[in-house]
Formats: sequence, structure tokens, C-alpha cells
Amino acid sequence: MVLLQSFLGFTTTVNASNATGNSTASTISQSSSTYGNSVPLSAFVHFKYVTAPLALNHQGQFPAVTLSFNLAPGVALGQAVDAINKAVNEMGKPVALVGTFQGNAQAFQSSLSSEPVLIAAALVVVYIILGMLYESYIHPLTILSTLPSAGVGALLALMLGGFDLSVIGIIGIILLIGIVKKNGIMLVDFAIQRERDGMSSEESIREACLLRFRPILMTTAAAMLGGVPLMLGHGAGSELRQPLGYAMVGGLALSQLLTLYTTPVIYLYLDRLQDRLAGRRRGKSKASALAPAE
Repeated sequence: MVLLQSFLGFTTTVNASNATGNSTASTISQSSSTYGNSVPLSAFVHFKYVTAPLALNHQGQFPAVTLSFNLAPGVALGQAVDAINKAVNEMGKPVALVGTFQGNAQAFQSSLSSEPVLIAAALVVVYIILGMLYESYIHPLTILSTLPSAGVGALLALMLGGFDLSVIGIIGIILLIGIVKKNGIMLVDFAIQRERDGMSSEESIREACLLRFRPILMTTAAAMLGGVPLMLGHGAGSELRQPLGYAMVGGLALSQLLTLYTTPVIYLYLDRLQDRLAGRRRGKSKASALAPAE
């Protein structure tokens, strides 16, 4: 005899000698607290013998099976995650079967999902600070216009180096937001000061490009040379440092080539737009002041 305590507090008696066969359900009984006698288990359950695992692992309230994998040489974690997702989508699994990543793969996915929010928040903070500095809604856009070229350069450098857009690469792009915008700040700040001295917008931005070219080139070269050891370094942990170096060098190189030409053009167009908006506001204020009172 084997005594089993059920989760409801009932004592179940199992005859071990008759534990096989069709009469098993009739040999198992539970005592009823209401009627005082034993009720055979076959009165309300159905027995069926199947092959089952000795233990069932659970994640939360659901049974779960863990499948582990290692990365092949030269394969990034993002590529492995994409390959697994593709295989799961092609296998035609039932709706009740749900697959999720754990460990490093889960941390990779969660970090990638939050990075766009961090980049957008950084851009908003930079725009607010520059707007307060120059007391303008337009000129911060001129400075932020230098960032797309840096992002494109970082992506191209990562592609040429054979790296995917990992978390370290995105950190490099966020780092470029603080480094690259100094080119626009140098040009726009100098041009605004010259405009306040009485020069036209064309003359002020041209003089800014001539006088600020050497400081811009020196600071960009210093930042690029600082990223070269990260890009070309080898040894322990180099797989983490290399994407950061490629993103920095590629973004700075392309932004340096393009912003010297695009920033003056964008500055002139946005300055004219600001003058038009200011003229319309002055015209409306004059019209409201000259309107006869009823």
C-alpha cells in the first residue's frame, strides 16, 4: 500500500500490486467526509498510461523547455537571433506554443528596443538646450542637421568592417551626437555674432566657414585619432571596442566632409525662413494695432 496526500486534504490509497492494468482506477479510493465511506477513483476520473518525463520545468505558470545555443565563429548575436526567429516562423508552430529568449539574447533584444527612445530623448534635450542658448527655434535645427551624416557614416563603417548594429555600435552613434554637433555650434555661433554686428547672413556664414575651418578640422582629427586604436585594436575584449571605434571614425569622417558644405546652406535657408516668420508676425501686429476700434 502507498498513501498519497492530495492537495484537498484527502488520503488516497493505492494498491501497489495492482498498479497496472484496467482495474487500477477501481483499486484507488478516496474517503468522503460527507458520507463517511470510500469512493472509487474510477467514479469521477479516467486513467490512461502514457510516456511522460520524470520532471516538468516551468517558467511562471507554464511548462517550458530550454534550448541553448552557442555562436559560431564570426557570427554576431543579432544574426543568431534573426536566424532563430526565421526558423520559428517557418516551422508552423501552434498558437499555444510561445517562444522567448533568455539570458544574453533577451538582454540584447531589450536593449535594442530601448535605444531609439534614448536617441530621441538625447535629440530633444540637445534641441532644448540649444534653443535656450540662442533664443531661437530655428538655429538649433541647423546644428542638429549635422547628425544624419554622422549616423550614415557610422552605419557604413560598421557594414564595411563586417559588424552588425549592436548595442556598442548604438552607443557609438549616441556618442557622435555630442561630438559632431560641435561643428555646427562653431559655425552657427560665430555667424550669429557677426549678424548681430550688422553683417548679412551670407557674409556672416562665409566668414564663419573661413575662420572656424581650422578649429573644426583639429577637433575632428583629434576625436578620429582617438577612435583609431579602438577600431584597430586586438586582444581580450576587442570585439566590444571595435564596433565603437568603427562607428566613431566612420561617423566623424563623413560628417566632416559633408557638414562643411551642408551646414552653411541649411543655415541660410532656415535664417530666411525665420525672417519670413518674423515679418509675418510683425505684419499681423501692425494690422491689429491699426484696426479701428468698434
